[in-house]
Amino acid sequence: MPHDPVPELLRTATDALAAEFAGLPEYADHSETAAIADVLGNVAHRLGDNYPYFHPLYAGQMLKPPHPVARAAYALAMTINPNNHARDGGRASSEMEIEAVRGIAAMFSWTEYLGHLTSSGTIANLEALWVAGQLAPGKRIVASEQAHYTHHRISAVLKLEFTAIAADAQGRMSLEALETELRKGDVGTVVVTLGTTAIGAVDPLDEVLKLRAKYGFRVHVDSAYGGYFRLIADSLEVSAREAYQATAEADSIVIDPHKHGLQPYGCGCVLFKDPAVGRYYKHDSPYTYFTSKQLHLGEISLECSRAGAAAVALWATQQLLPLVPGGEFAHGLASGRAAALDLDRRLRADRRFEALAARGPEPARPELDIVVWKVAAPSISHASDHAQSIFAACATRDLHLALVQLPLFWFQPEKATGTELVTCLRSVLMKPEHAVWLDRIWERLAAATAEVIGE
Repeated sequence: MPHDPVPELLRTATDALAAEFAGLPEYADHSETAAIADVLGNVAHRLGDNYPYFHPLYAGQMLKPPHPVARAAYALAMTINPNNHARDGGRASSEMEIEAVRGIAAMFSWTEYLGHLTSSGTIANLEALWVAGQLAPGKRIVASEQAHYTHHRISAVLKLEFTAIAADAQGRMSLEALETELRKGDVGTVVVTLGTTAIGAVDPLDEVLKLRAKYGFRVHVDSAYGGYFRLIADSLEVSAREAYQATAEADSIVIDPHKHGLQPYGCGCVLFKDPAVGRYYKHDSPYTYFTSKQLHLGEISLECSRAGAAAVALWATQQLLPLVPGGEFAHGLASGRAAALDLDRRLRADRRFEALAARGPEPARPELDIVVWKVAAPSISHASDHAQSIFAACATRDLHLALVQLPLFWFQPEKATGTELVTCLRSVLMKPEHAVWLDRIWERLAAATAEVIGE
């Protein structure tokens, strides 16, 4: 593991925090230090049974290590363990949450909004669809078949009908299929995904908004994975760029700071363009909301107790790395995308692999920082078996990728029926370090492939 500056920084910050409460009388702490040390030693040993998510050779799932300042700020806040439900549970951390959420909203060009942090992207999407159901009771929720499965489950929880919309060959929601459903007149909300979890596809938000003007429905943007790419939208392919530039016109937006936002789990965020939707959250509590006349975050959230430490960590990170185009945070996103484009280029030049097939005027390059590829083989079963074997062979070389099942016609449009699935390899290159480690990643992938299929 790399040198970790957090322990030393945390000791200094902990002393500073203790000084803030120096006027309180001392009390005895009866914790058994030796016993704690033994337990923590066992914890460290047990945690070794994990993939090295922090390392650049981990390029499998959407796991990005928290920034050192986020880890330190979270741990520091845990000295107090604030609860951001009500002001008397987290005065300072509530203010920090409001300020941090304001920074996220500004990234989407929103100055008037209602928003707060959640414990996850799932809960953030739940709140967005719950509000959607309040505004359009009984109407359907629709989302791309490549949208996260949570939308189908959430709709069931809310007892709202859900319909999956077919995706095109780039993994984006098909506008033709969407309009077929819209003509039925019972769609209340369209979920637009900016950054699908399978391949990082970006649904055409700008075109969906044109359909909203015609048919009238809410547009919810699930950018849990890809939301931060709004900061580098100008460098993306045309279709993705235009989708991100239209985010200000959405009705609600979800983003996960615990993905690209460099935060510990769990930290999601939901934003509503119309602050008036706060009326649906209104409730009374006999003991909670009387310590301050200021807004209590529990008054605009379905969750009650929420970790104030998550808000503190996010606030600290955004202080160090502001969410501005051209800044250090945005540069990290650009580095991950550069690594994805580099890996995609190498795959296309290697006859042992098949990358996504091009459709229309745009090349089929990764839209964000996720790369998928098929192993070239005479049959689906052979390609799938080879992918699983290469996945395992890479792991023996400390390179950790992921597997994903995708439609065959995305790779071979002339051969597939449109329903056949093939197991493919997948890499999420979301760490800035991936760009400089790409040569070593490729060396291990090439060696693993040669072990499995030769050449």
